[in-house]
Amino acid sequence: MFQATRRRLALWYTAVTAVLLLLFASGFYLYVRTTLVERVDDTLDHVVEIVERSLVIEPDTAGDHLFATVKASRSPLRVNVEASFRDNARAVEDDHIDLEWFGPDGQLLWSTFTDLQPVPLHVNPAGETVQVGLDTFFRQITERVQANGQVLGYLRVSHPWFEVTKPSRRLIVDLALGTSLMVGAVAAIGWLLSGIAIAPVRDSYQQLKQFTADASHELRNPIAVIQTNAQVALSDPDPDVEIQQQQFQVIERLTRRLGRLVDDLLFLARQESGLIALTPASLSLEGLLEDVVEEQQVMATERQIALRIEVSPEGAGKQRLGAPRLLAAPTASSTILGDPSQLTRLFTNLISNAVQYTPEGGTVTVQVKPAKHQGQPGVQVTVTDTGIGMDEEAVAHAFDRFYRADPSRLRSGEQGTGLGLAIARVIVETHRGHIHLESQRGEGTTVTVVLPWGGE
Repeated sequence: MFQATRRRLALWYTAVTAVLLLLFASGFYLYVRTTLVERVDDTLDHVVEIVERSLVIEPDTAGDHLFATVKASRSPLRVNVEASFRDNARAVEDDHIDLEWFGPDGQLLWSTFTDLQPVPLHVNPAGETVQVGLDTFFRQITERVQANGQVLGYLRVSHPWFEVTKPSRRLIVDLALGTSLMVGAVAAIGWLLSGIAIAPVRDSYQQLKQFTADASHELRNPIAVIQTNAQVALSDPDPDVEIQQQQFQVIERLTRRLGRLVDDLLFLARQESGLIALTPASLSLEGLLEDVVEEQQVMATERQIALRIEVSPEGAGKQRLGAPRLLAAPTASSTILGDPSQLTRLFTNLISNAVQYTPEGGTVTVQVKPAKHQGQPGVQVTVTDTGIGMDEEAVAHAFDRFYRADPSRLRSGEQGTGLGLAIARVIVETHRGHIHLESQRGEGTTVTVVLPWGGE
């Protein structure tokens, strides 16, 4: 599916670019060709002006065949052809420009062409392209020459058309080659860019598939156990109260687990879609952590785990192991702007995870101290345990949903939803903070949360 989408993206990108290149090449070719024709016409106009100024015009006194005679009402004039064009033939041949002189009656009197060109005479001062034979073309300008109201004759100037067609053909070849190479390069780049563009989509799709599979797995097992226990309880013709009570206890425990899972999933979905409005309030982070630690103290005491809070020298003091939490008035360094319910959920997840993965006799330490976040003042909370720890691969996936480093090492009945750290990251990002996890196998885990002071 993604390969087909990538091919379509690359194809569309290449097609659009090819059309634009063809339009550009066509416009550039027409511009260059028009410029060449205009330059040829300007040259022909210049030659016409020079020849007209060099014509030898004299009174018509005889009918000598060497002269072109024109009649006028008062003083007949004529052009001395021999005197006017005697020295021009070689020069114009060197310039690849040919001249033709026609008398007033349209008869050809003088030409630089070796062979007479069978081109009808008609006045065309704007220039035209004519064909002589099968493959010979000329650009010609024909002017009527007059003096004192008399038509003295017609001057036609011709320029070989290959002066336009030769560079035009070369330009076509160059543009075709350049366009082909450009389209090929664009196709390769388009394929690369489409792969880069579709990579996040593919990753998101894979994450969605994995999330769906994991959620289905997490829901399937408890539901299957609940269904089994309910069927056994209903099918027993002579129910034993004690056995039924155990079955109902299992059902109740799994129902609570399913409730937590659904609640976590709903929280993540609403948080990422922006349906949960952040209700910030000024609060003391020390006081909030005190409440969370008191809630987790019972479970820590049952497992003989020392749970304590350490506050920086700027704070109110230091919590002793296992002693009741005693803090002074909240300090400015730990007062932040945040959502109390979400922050409570954040640190409850972190501290309960630390207690859950710490063996008996271990220690869980919560440290609070001022810190810098993106150059701004903030508060840093560090939760450190002496538990089982994780290897590098597990650390890399620690914040993935439903990821568990080693579920077999959990105590019976303590399996969580696998969404605690994912929820923690979402809450921290919502508060524009930063969360980081460090761990080594057998040496414990440290989770560091930095929240901006004032929540900005």
